[in-house]
Amino acid sequence: MAYSIDDLKAAAAAGILSTDDLARLTAFLTNRHSATAPARSFDVAHLLWYAGALIVMSAMGLFSTLAFSQIGGWALAVTAAVYAVLFLLAGHYLWHTSRLRTPGGLLIAVAVTMAPLAAYGIQDALHLWGTFGKPGTTHDFYVWVKGSWIFMELAAIAASIVALWFYRFPFIVLIAGIALWFLSMDIVPWITGRRYGNWETARQVSIVFGLGVLIVAFAVNIRQRSGDFAFWLYLFGVLTFWGGVTAAAEGTAVQKALYCAMNVSFLFLAVYLGRRVFAVFGTIGIAIYLGDLAEKMFRNSLLFPFVLSLIGIGVIAAGLWYYRRQAAISAWFDGTLPKPLQRLRPTDATRV
Repeated sequence: MAYSIDDLKAAAAAGILSTDDLARLTAFLTNRHSATAPARSFDVAHLLWYAGALIVMSAMGLFSTLAFSQIGGWALAVTAAVYAVLFLLAGHYLWHTSRLRTPGGLLIAVAVTMAPLAAYGIQDALHLWGTFGKPGTTHDFYVWVKGSWIFMELAAIAASIVALWFYRFPFIVLIAGIALWFLSMDIVPWITGRRYGNWETARQVSIVFGLGVLIVAFAVNIRQRSGDFAFWLYLFGVLTFWGGVTAAAEGTAVQKALYCAMNVSFLFLAVYLGRRVFAVFGTIGIAIYLGDLAEKMFRNSLLFPFVLSLIGIGVIAAGLWYYRRQAAISAWFDGTLPKPLQRLRPTDATRV
């Protein structure tokens, strides 16, 4: 709960604080606020910085075509290494010398994205594709699930960890998160021993992998002191875990009820951890369950679209109800939470 200087003055006027206490407390809070001033809001300059970094990442990765790959494996690896060094030097200069942490961190993130390209080039030059063969061009990395991509993903994760060790810039975790997400899919052929694996194995691996990423995200969350390094891990962890569970084949009524209960628990996790991503996916999951239930009850009925519309309106109304009462709900949650869980709760769990 935030307090203003006016609140402190009101407390002094009510006799709760003395005049000297008020002066000392005001000076302390002013100095503390100056020392821990939040970063500037996201403005046009930030938009251009992020847009430029994403354009470079896309140009070197997403839009790489067969023509780009035809320059040869070693040439591709050297090109990626040169790009990485240049962006790393520029980012390091802005980070340390000019104290421009955001553009510097973004340039370092661009350097990190060169690692999978370099890995692809080395694999191509030495023909290290193994059982699964050459997967295609670097563009296909974002399209097809294949076991041959694993070394590119591991390279991206390793480069992200090294970069975060020296430059604590949360956006770098996005690269590691995407690589982990892709790894959860591409590792299935290695487990099954087949080029493409099978759907049920992929779904089960997705659930286990996503749960592991969520555990890592929670560990990062409770240890971080500045910057939100857990955000992308939570996002891709929930996406992988929830997606694997949601993609299950048609189940029994009990299994579907358990699925709904899991999504309801996501809403409590959203409040407990202060992470909206759980609320978003939990709400979608509940809507999926209610929609399926309505479809079963009103199959081939003119009432079905109206019932489904009411469910949508109800979800919106629930969001508005929570928005207006979130302070009271958070206070109630804090008051009823057992002490052991209170100690495990992240200190910055105030985002929902």
